[in-house]
Amino acid sequence: MHAQTRPTLYEQLAALPVNLTGENLDGRLYTQPRPAWPHALAASSLGDELVGPFQKGQGGPGGWWIIDEPELHFIRDAEVDVPDLAGWRRERMPRPTLGHRIEVVSDWVCEILSPSAERKDRTIKMPIYARFGVDYAWLIDPLARTLEAYALAGGGWQDIGRYAGNAAVTVAPFDAISIRL
Repeated sequence: MHAQTRPTLYEQLAALPVNLTGENLDGRLYTQPRPAWPHALAASSLGDELVGPFQKGQGGPGGWWIIDEPELHFIRDAEVDVPDLAGWRRERMPRPTLGHRIEVVSDWVCEILSPSAERKDRTIKMPIYARFGVDYAWLIDPLARTLEAYALAGGGWQDIGRYAGNAAVTVAPFDAISIRL
């Protein structure tokens, strides 16, 4: 008789149905359904604001990769985070990786808050991003129409700006241009 082995967290993550997004955070598998309309619209709109000037260099400095829902592997398969958006300076990651696994720590992450995931994003994912050295993190609430921006300082997050409404804002690390929330 052979003992059954339990699948690893990453094997469990890889086996999820396509309608679920999964992450391995602090040794635990978290799952959530695909984003609802306000969440997806906020992520798509922000990506649209950033890709032209920062990835393509159209009306901005270029020099970045901006990716929707990348699979960040901070510790091989044990710590796998999927932010809503992430960005890398090209001098740190000259070309995108092949496949879905990204093992280069991003320079910026953005989480789009939703009622079902806000607590996880704030209390679990933000400390993980700080622990692994992500330089900037944004939290966007599409229903309240707010942006909270943070910079990593001394191993923790420093609040560098809070914005609300439909105003054009300039905020690090994308402060070379104004963007609309």
